[in-house]
Amino acid sequence: MTAKNKHWSSFPRSATPQTLWTAKRFTYGRAPLRFPSLPGAESTQQMNEVLLDNFFSPKKLFSPLPRLPPNKKAPRLTKEQIATTLSQCSPTTAPGPDGIPYFFGNQGKRENPSNLLQILSPLVSLVYHLASLKGSNEIVLDKPGKHSYESPTSLRIIVLLRTVSKILARLIASRLLLAARSKGMLNPNQ
Repeated sequence: MTAKNKHWSSFPRSATPQTLWTAKRFTYGRAPLRFPSLPGAESTQQMNEVLLDNFFSPKKLFSPLPRLPPNKKAPRLTKEQIATTLSQCSPTTAPGPDGIPYFFGNQGKRENPSNLLQILSPLVSLVYHLASLKGSNEIVLDKPGKHSYESPTSLRIIVLLRTVSKILARLIASRLLLAARSKGMLNPNQ
């Protein structure tokens, strides 16, 4: 006990801005996790239904679109495009249901860049997004600064997609951007 007292009495003299924030966190502790309580939802199943109704209101179902034919004119995917896409990805982004973080993709790029090329090239050339890549995890969070959290509208949902799906979406988006620029479809100020 005397060692703790001695440490904390000498702490202010040797403190840096970073250690002061650490001390503040120790002093206040973490905010307790709050499980939302919504009116009319006593069980977790009822809460799930209330949140689903709020975030995903029933929509008119459309028949699925027919699958596009392969695009034989599409330029082949290159290792450089994958490397550029991976370099733009944040290593701190939360992984989706596959549990694979972006840094795994960056590590794979250094070890064997052709792995992602082999996975993604057929999807780009066949103009197809596998159903297995479309899975996601949804997490409900509080919106900051609300007076009451007893309404579904005071909550927000974040969707964590599969990492390979995010990489594929970034590749397609960069290709669409290049095509739009080359065709003059974008305003020069964009």
